[in-house]
Amino acid sequence: MGFRCPVCSDPQADAVHLANHLAFTAMVRGGDHEEWLDEHVPDWGQLDDEGLGEVAAEYAQSVEFPQMFEDTTGRSQGAHRHQHSPPVGDGMHSGVQAEQFDAETREILERARQLTRERRTTRGATDESAEETQAEHSGAEDA
Repeated sequence: MGFRCPVCSDPQADAVHLANHLAFTAMVRGGDHEEWLDEHVPDWGQLDDEGLGEVAAEYAQSVEFPQMFEDTTGRSQGAHRHQHSPPVGDGMHSGVQAEQFDAETREILERARQLTRERRTTRGATDESAEETQAEHSGAEDA
């Protein structure tokens, strides 16, 4: 089950994708998406994607899709489950020249890069900790 964006009717795979679509479009373009969020979810900037998704889904039309974006809707325990291509270089640059954007857009892009770096660092630490714990438990079983 997917949702249509209540602003532009673009199909979204699930509530989290709907939330990301609404928020990203509002931040980058402003306009109708930002106005809709300000009117229907005044604290939208303070919510995570799942929280915003829950609220936005109440206003969105539920729709059935014959095939859903390469099965990216198979969510397990709230995890966002689909593979992304490995980053090239630092994974933060798309080859677009920063000078092409105004100061506000450059600031938004830099903040997004910073958040991505933090997420990758946090994810790496979590993955390493899980591997260590698993190794400790498997070593205890062998004894």
